[in-house]
Amino acid sequence: MGENDSSQVRSAGNKPRFGHWLTGMGLGLALLGGALVLLPGPGYRWQLLELSPAFTLLRWGALVGLAGGFVSVLALSLIVSGRGRRPPWAVFASIGLLVGAMSFGVPWALLQQARRVPPIHDITTDTAQPPLFHALLSARRAASNPVVYGGPSVARAQRQAYPDIQSLHLRVSPKQAFSAALEVAKVMGWEIAAAVPQAGRIEATATTFWFGFKDDVVILVRAAGSGARVDIRSVSRVGVGDLGKNAERVRRFCDRLTQTLPAPVIS
Repeated sequence: MGENDSSQVRSAGNKPRFGHWLTGMGLGLALLGGALVLLPGPGYRWQLLELSPAFTLLRWGALVGLAGGFVSVLALSLIVSGRGRRPPWAVFASIGLLVGAMSFGVPWALLQQARRVPPIHDITTDTAQPPLFHALLSARRAASNPVVYGGPSVARAQRQAYPDIQSLHLRVSPKQAFSAALEVAKVMGWEIAAAVPQAGRIEATATTFWFGFKDDVVILVRAAGSGARVDIRSVSRVGVGDLGKNAERVRRFCDRLTQTLPAPVIS
């Protein structure tokens, strides 16, 4: 074997060894990024973190995860191009790539969702006379978002983004509509704060899964002709925007309510 052949063998042997080092680095960065993305939610929910530091960790987690994924790609390319089969290291590099991509992808998807929806956090089927809170007023005193409706600007933004959110007109009695609305609220896992049949009002609090954000809901059931009219309002306690969660919650409630009742919706 000549000198050139020996140097080529050494070079080929160095590739996987350097690839192994990069694999460990990439996987470590990816796992760190994943932890930084996952922990802010429980940290905020358990009151270990304020909202601003939690979002800062989320952003850092996305960047660290992106770096881990990039390093894992380099490691995988070196391992694959080296001589011999080294499946465990290729698997570790692939895991680093996957975890890094997810660590970056989740915050990136949330950012894109925030850009697609208006920066509002108060959604109602009746923008002219939104249902009012009573029982939950005391619970919202410490909230950063006021309970007073934002007015024409919020109504206009909602109509442009969510034109399908409208009052429900049902061919059932107000009593039937109220009972069905209360049952749907319970099925959706909301914490019922008040249910006043005489006023046709239901108040409840919905808690988001990851960060544990508290969003308050008020439902108003009234007689309308020979049937009943149902309006619902969902308001976040914190945050300028809501990533469209309140609109999604209102839609789900309306869909479940119409599916629960035997009578069709009045068009």
